[in-house]
Amino acid sequence: MPHRRPRNSRAAFGRTEIFVVALLIAIALILAWPMLKSAFVKRDLTRTMRHGRELYLIAFRMMTDGASKKNSNLAWPGDYPVTSLAEYCDKLVQNDYAKPVDLQRMLSAPGAECTATMSGAPATLMLSGKTALKLYKVKASDPSNTIFATSSNYVYDTPLDSNTGPFGDVGFVVVRKSGDAVVYKKNKATPAGFESAEKFQSDIGILPGTTKGKIEPGDGTTVLTAPQ
Repeated sequence: MPHRRPRNSRAAFGRTEIFVVALLIAIALILAWPMLKSAFVKRDLTRTMRHGRELYLIAFRMMTDGASKKNSNLAWPGDYPVTSLAEYCDKLVQNDYAKPVDLQRMLSAPGAECTATMSGAPATLMLSGKTALKLYKVKASDPSNTIFATSSNYVYDTPLDSNTGPFGDVGFVVVRKSGDAVVYKKNKATPAGFESAEKFQSDIGILPGTTKGKIEPGDGTTVLTAPQ
């Protein structure tokens, strides 16, 4: 008479197989997590770059209309007597170049959620939370390689900090007055990542109001104040 494996033995063997497969999957995920995390951050960097470019196009359109109509109320951020990002974004809204919901989307990223709402009478744009992008006080007189915006984790000519959101030291975004928008790796944060200081200024850009060959760490007073 053929020997038959007990039914409970087959069930136990099935559970063991399932456990082994689940364990192998868990180990694979743990080993792959750093690579997956890096891929997610790079995806978010690309999305923020696109948002920065979108915000630039809105600003450029408003400035172009101002120049053609000789309307000083339609200008680059640095041509206004404003100091905060909220004040400049309010001009985009009041002049009907952007909606609060659009600005909220463009200024947000994972780990940097910004809220844009209209408040008060007359209604004024209010920003709260953290912003994924920061804008600089670019003027019409600034050259085309002047920096218009960067991701908030980047400070000019300063190594990236792994603890600074939204992207730590994985990379950073730069949008120049020319309209170029690029994602850079962390080794490009300072002139040390380039063959010369001139190449750094050519690729990364210069701060508003600065001259060729002058590079100092920090944004100084050239960036619009972000919401606290």
